[in-house]
Amino acid sequence: MTTQTYKPPKHLSKDAAAFFTGSVAEYEFEPHHIILLTKACEAYDRAEDARKVIAKEGMTYQDRFGSPRAHPAVAIERDSRIGMARLFRELALDIGEAASGRPPALPANRR
Repeated sequence: MTTQTYKPPKHLSKDAAAFFTGSVAEYEFEPHHIILLTKACEAYDRAEDARKVIAKEGMTYQDRFGSPRAHPAVAIERDSRIGMARLFRELALDIGEAASGRPPALPANRR
């Protein structure tokens, strides 16, 4: 197998691009893993964007009846964090060393 060098997509933020670059330097990814890593970085960016909106506009707003409602960015941040965590879990980036050059397999996939 030939070693491929992957560059972070241009649309990623500086932080997400740095994470992408560090991950591909530490692990040997298959092309489908690169797609998952890219999506995890995009989810990180989306969560950060939503967090900034919440910090500026607040977590709630009043609807037309004066009742407090959650700001839509709260759901975007939550969903992006959940998606990012699931993608990181799928890539198994949070456990083990890069001894084999690849992320370790998920326990569910070891049957």
